[in-house]
Amino acid sequence: MTKVLKCGELMPGCPYEARGETDGEVIEQAASHAKKAHSLETTPELADQVRAAIREE
Repeated sequence: MTKVLKCGELMPGCPYEARGETDGEVIEQAASHAKKAHSLETTPELADQVRAAIREE
């Protein structure tokens, strides 16, 4: 089952979606996106929010 993170759930209006086989793959993609698109650095709090927003598809 594919795991997906819809950035718009955390950053309203953002259409980006990260997909992967594991939470780690999705978190890695999301961290890169957050830095490039939203100028956010990864913090433990942000990582927790991302983990909570990952869904299985």
